[in-house]
Amino acid sequence: MAKAIKSLTAVERRAEELDTIAAVLPMERRDELAELLTDHDIETLRHLVNQGMGDNTLRALTSDLAYLEAWGMAVTRHSLPWPAPEALLLKFVAHHLWDPERRESDPDHGMPADVDESLRSQGFLRSAGPHAPSTVRRRLANWSTLTKWRGLDGDFTSPALKSAIRLAIRAVPRQRLRKSAKAVTGDVLAKLLATCATDGLRDLRDRAILMVAFASGGRRRSEIAGLRREQLTVEPPIPVENGAPLPSLAIHLGRTKTSNSEQDDIVYLTGRPVEALNAWMAAAKIVNGSVFRAIGRWGTVSRRAIDPQSVNAILKQRAELAGLDSGEFSAHGLRWGYLTEAANRGIPLPEAMEQSRHRSVQQASSYYNNATRRSGKAARLLS
Repeated sequence: MAKAIKSLTAVERRAEELDTIAAVLPMERRDELAELLTDHDIETLRHLVNQGMGDNTLRALTSDLAYLEAWGMAVTRHSLPWPAPEALLLKFVAHHLWDPERRESDPDHGMPADVDESLRSQGFLRSAGPHAPSTVRRRLANWSTLTKWRGLDGDFTSPALKSAIRLAIRAVPRQRLRKSAKAVTGDVLAKLLATCATDGLRDLRDRAILMVAFASGGRRRSEIAGLRREQLTVEPPIPVENGAPLPSLAIHLGRTKTSNSEQDDIVYLTGRPVEALNAWMAAAKIVNGSVFRAIGRWGTVSRRAIDPQSVNAILKQRAELAGLDSGEFSAHGLRWGYLTEAANRGIPLPEAMEQSRHRSVQQASSYYNNATRRSGKAARLLS
């Protein structure tokens, strides 16, 4: 009995410690995390918060750590060992990268049934097939990062582990899917904006979100959700021949996925996106703090910022209202769409990357070049 009380107290204490870093963790699962994670896990996360790690990176680390702890408990009946032995890492690969066809003739191939059932009952497994190679690599990378933050070395670069991953992927080829099935190009964006035709708060907000996210280079949903009034600077109007000058605005991005808070990355908005943003902020009376906020049932603008997933939900809702298949679009389609539209309009890739803030030419060009490959001369040699 005393042992049970002591255990319960430890869980409650970990839950309280998680509360201290609630701003950057998926706290709707706080109690579950408190049971899964160890004292050392919580201390590692607190250390990462104090080190100023980006919110999204920390959320991903926490989510993967919870999954790894749940998987380790299901496999070994104990919390994860730190550092993990090479055999456990190889077992992780074998449990997550497997051949569905071989599974039909060999039930022991892949993840064991009891491990699968344990993870599924806790909500960690949803699909019936093997994991995507990118998911396995990400979880191993985060496992390695957490190991290093504990001051330990692991076998994450061992030849055996690299070979196991390479052979498993080669054995079961998978088509790489984009985060958004279709790009939100200029014509698609016009249809989405047409559903925001009134001066109601939701229409004003959603119009501003869509226009700002696209025109600022296809900003990530976390950057849009986290945008604050203090990041905006009014710039001198842009002269236009035979027309009124266009309003201009600078967005100081601060920390992003590919930069740190010490870099002053700036992107610019000109014309209609600035007008849409100003109209929303004026209607919602936003003079400081979060720019894009939740709107209550009775039209009350919250002081709370929308969460990144809400950006995705808004885009899908507008796609549905526009008569499009919402399943084919996601917030990432704005980022893909911006570079695709830039290619369609003949804007040089380096200029487009200045706005999108892509660090990798390879990554940016995969979106940019896709716009012309299908109809280009190289694909029509025998047409």
